[in-house]
Amino acid sequence: MKKYFKIIFVILIIFIITPKNIYADDENEIYENVIEDEEKIEIEAAATTGTKPTINSRKYCVYDRLSGKCIYGKDENKETAMASTTKIMTAIIIVENCNLNEIVTVTSKAANTGGSRLGLHIDDKISVNDLLYGLMLRSGNDAAVALAIHLSKSIENFAILMNNKAEELGLKNTHFVTPHGLDNNEHYTTALELAKITDYALKNDIIAKIVNTKSTTISINGDRMNINNTNELLGNVEGVYGVKTGFTNNAGRCLVTSVKRGDMDLIVVVLGADTRKDRAKDTIKLIEYITKNFFVVNLEESVNKEFEQWKLINQNRIYINKASNNLELKLGEMKIKGIVTNQEPIIEINALTYLEAPILENEKIGTLTVKINDEIIEEIEILTSEKVEKRNILDYLYIISKIYAGKIKII
Repeated sequence: MKKYFKIIFVILIIFIITPKNIYADDENEIYENVIEDEEKIEIEAAATTGTKPTINSRKYCVYDRLSGKCIYGKDENKETAMASTTKIMTAIIIVENCNLNEIVTVTSKAANTGGSRLGLHIDDKISVNDLLYGLMLRSGNDAAVALAIHLSKSIENFAILMNNKAEELGLKNTHFVTPHGLDNNEHYTTALELAKITDYALKNDIIAKIVNTKSTTISINGDRMNINNTNELLGNVEGVYGVKTGFTNNAGRCLVTSVKRGDMDLIVVVLGADTRKDRAKDTIKLIEYITKNFFVVNLEESVNKEFEQWKLINQNRIYINKASNNLELKLGEMKIKGIVTNQEPIIEINALTYLEAPILENEKIGTLTVKINDEIIEEIEILTSEKVEKRNILDYLYIISKIYAGKIKII
């Protein structure tokens, strides 16, 4: 009997010291008041004084959707695990490649996926649309695998689609292995690139609607099931309209939040927080600090005004040798029309002062540069708006006739 007790004791010790499976977003509880009202007031008051927030999260990024820039961050370009925020990309792939009314039959691989679950079983019948809600609200790893296998027959094939989309979006430091985000050394992104993925996702009305849903009812095998959103800020913080929570032991607590206040439309990414409360507080701190200390600049208006003033003084000072007509200038394409910033932009214009005719239409003769905090935000080409011809014999005869008529004086 003592021998059996020893065996049981050894098994228990092994079970205790052996690392448990690391699950993505292993939290289905809903906490309505992660941050108490008193704490929110303190955070808002600190932001009003212009005090920079103290952030617990190891990496973060405040992304301005207007300019496509990270306007405030820490280690936002450093590769890191991102847990269930992975599912933002999963949703993109599914919405762009599937009919939402299609019925999915749940495989054993999907049904046996651990961690945060929607609660699927083998051979369950559920629509793609309802799986998407289970994916983004309940953070179901089983829903992620069911969707991946439905579309691509395997997780590996689905990961190829995810990585192709990342490449299409110009992401250099992102790589996907799974549709759910369970820890894997080859599965990573950055706070900035996760913000870019989110920005792209929110341009899709279907995804935008799903992540802004606090609770809904789905159907599995014809049976109705109520599910709630794991996003603790949705419905509790002014202007928040998404997006996704996440957690693994390696990634820590993660939260991607979209928030709109006035003319500001921001995506706040916090990765590697120690607790659920920390990630919520960090996000609120960043939202309050930016919205109270930054402002929206209409770059297009500022640039056009500066350029027109510059042209009045400088356009006629540009000498074109042997030109038969006057030079007219315009600005090329402007990519960033506006930006959220805490500094007024500095606009610098540099152009050639001597040219040789002929000059083609749309020929570059200078650059307008926009800087904020010594960072180049935009470089716009200064172009010729029409062709400048080279003088021919008739032009010279015309000039000579003007001289003889006394209309042109030679000094």
